[in-house]
Amino acid sequence: MRAVVTGGCGFVGSALARRLVEWLPAVRVTVFDNLRRAGAETNRDHLRRLGIDVIHGDARCRSDVDALPACDWFIDAAAEPSVLAGTTAAGGRGTTSRQLVEHNLWGTVNLLEAAAERRAGFVMLSTSRVYAIGQLARLPLVETSTAFRLDAAGPLPVGAGPTGISEAFVTAGPVSLYGATKLASEALAIEYAAQAGTPLFINRCGVMAGAGQFGRADQGIFSWWIHSWAGRRPLRYIGFGGRGLQVRDCLHPDDLARLITTQLATTDTGPQPIVNVSGGLASATSLAELSAWCAERFGPHDVAADLTPRPHDIPWLVLDHTQASQSHAWRPAYDRFTIFEEIACHAEAHPDWLDRVAS
Repeated sequence: MRAVVTGGCGFVGSALARRLVEWLPAVRVTVFDNLRRAGAETNRDHLRRLGIDVIHGDARCRSDVDALPACDWFIDAAAEPSVLAGTTAAGGRGTTSRQLVEHNLWGTVNLLEAAAERRAGFVMLSTSRVYAIGQLARLPLVETSTAFRLDAAGPLPVGAGPTGISEAFVTAGPVSLYGATKLASEALAIEYAAQAGTPLFINRCGVMAGAGQFGRADQGIFSWWIHSWAGRRPLRYIGFGGRGLQVRDCLHPDDLARLITTQLATTDTGPQPIVNVSGGLASATSLAELSAWCAERFGPHDVAADLTPRPHDIPWLVLDHTQASQSHAWRPAYDRFTIFEEIACHAEAHPDWLDRVAS
């Protein structure tokens, strides 16, 4: 079996490539990456030492994609991953709306075309941010001293329940430009796979977290927060009263890799059900709770309150991974505290990490 991992020098893509060659020795992996992110060069060198072919190219350039070797599977981990991309907010990092669409939609179309021509299966890494912002913001919540919790006692919208947000939750816009590009990519992928009769898996991932992540305040928040705390860098609770009560789940890339190795073994053709892939309710953590963990691990550190709301922020989003568990006999193996400790050890070993990956 031959697999191409796009965005394969990023945090998630490189982890997937490493685990594929480790867990599936019969698989030959090629990594394709534009090396745009700081830190990608480090991952490229490590992948090459493992004997993985690394090709420098850009999914937005059709000739680069056409030059890729023959393969049985594309695993698409290439994206501009910030929900603030294409906005004027600081976390947008200067990415224009057009650049966002080129990266996350037109690049995906090029890969889908290549997969169809090669009769190759396709694994798409999508996002929890395809779910409607307005409806998420209006979920009934209970405010505790440390976190928002979903109030499951009253009526909830379709797709919301005690275990989180399921695939049935509304995806009608607005979902952010980032979420819209991923949702459009999902729709196109379904059409390409149905027409070509090739396997397709769409995995809507929660917040990825682990050692070596290129964390920023707007993307990779668990890693960025722990590294910042360990380095005594300025931290702020943004919006929602400035108390850090907002909650997300977290997922280790190795757990995602275990799911994908199962998916690659499929003999089915055409699109398979879209699934949420997340740490679920067991991993749900607020920033205030993460701060308490950091204080115990590293010692106290002041966190400022910033009451100014930030675009697209929501108070509570936890993905329900029941469908992935039922369809693939999969459950996350990494609990949140194991993930936090892994990041903390990385922060201690690499105190300059945030500076190295800040570009």
